[in-house]
Amino acid sequence: MDTVIAEDSRLPADIDAQPLVRAAAALHPVLRKYHEEIEREQHMPPALFGQLREAGFYKMVIPRSLGGLQVDPLTYLRVVETLAEGVGSVGWNLGNGGVGQLVTLGLPDDGVDEIYGKRADTVIAGTAVPGGGRAVPVAGGYRVGGRWSFGSGCQEASWMLGSFQVIGDDGEPRRHPNGGSLYWRGVFARAEAEIVPGSWDVTGLRGTGSFDWTVNDVFLPERRTMPQVGIPLENQWSRWRGLTYQLPVQCWVGPHHSAVITGIARAGLNALIELAGGKQPRGRPVGLLCDSPQVQDAIGRADAILNAGRTYRSAMITELWNTIASGKETTLEQRAAAAWPRATPPTARARRWTLYTVTAAARRSSGRAGWPNAGATCIP
Repeated sequence: MDTVIAEDSRLPADIDAQPLVRAAAALHPVLRKYHEEIEREQHMPPALFGQLREAGFYKMVIPRSLGGLQVDPLTYLRVVETLAEGVGSVGWNLGNGGVGQLVTLGLPDDGVDEIYGKRADTVIAGTAVPGGGRAVPVAGGYRVGGRWSFGSGCQEASWMLGSFQVIGDDGEPRRHPNGGSLYWRGVFARAEAEIVPGSWDVTGLRGTGSFDWTVNDVFLPERRTMPQVGIPLENQWSRWRGLTYQLPVQCWVGPHHSAVITGIARAGLNALIELAGGKQPRGRPVGLLCDSPQVQDAIGRADAILNAGRTYRSAMITELWNTIASGKETTLEQRAAAAWPRATPPTARARRWTLYTVTAAARRSSGRAGWPNAGATCIP
């Protein structure tokens, strides 16, 4: 056991050599084959979903004690990024699902056992954002109704995560007795949720199936509820053994979105490099696109921007990991630095700028208006 603990305190020296990352990279031809179908049908084909599940991608963040893989955040993010390089929507759903699983690890023990007791790779969809539902207390739990947005992965999920307020006899929201929050989180059986058709009508990342969803007067047992802490959340899963579960939330939330973006951007650059090696520019009698100094400069600049963002993300998470591993408390400055990829207005603009710069450079250089991984056009 001491050996396991010692190993868990160190990040892998070579993330790309991790079996999960290699498995994700090996799936690229399969992902490309299904790309158009995923975007058209707005869900994953059952065969692909089965392959992803068999590979272990749906139990990466689940504790070993529950049958999961308990990976470190850098491995998790690299898998998400690699899958997003194949199909953006697949990476998005795996990234969001992993965060949803972490959130549900904050439920009472009997709630966690209900969700993960039979299989560790249970798929969670829904949202950690406050609001959406209203509830009244009843014996053993609550009766809940509401509507939530961004149910990414709802077509493959077994459970849906949503937030709600408990309304008292006076018609006002009650505070949670354990956390003082005005909001509770609840986990609903997927069979109890109704998907709102047509509510995810977008031009990119259509395959995430991020539809609105509703429940109507559903009984939610106490064991599947918890106070909503933080905006949008804080670490409520630290009771689980292992350094992975002691990390601040900034190691997961925000980076899980940026990993999708860097994966999509890498796909765009790779597509340009492949094209440039075989395309003759229009109006030029000789030479290939790759021979153009302007194209070489654009690719070099875009690659530098992309790698700088990836390096920064990994460095900030590594710093937080090493701080916790040494038995120290993380500082506000460290957490703020790691929060750069979070979807706050300034950082969302920065993320959009990075992806736009990389993909725009590729489009300008190639003369193409679209790319194989066109899911990049939707960045929440």
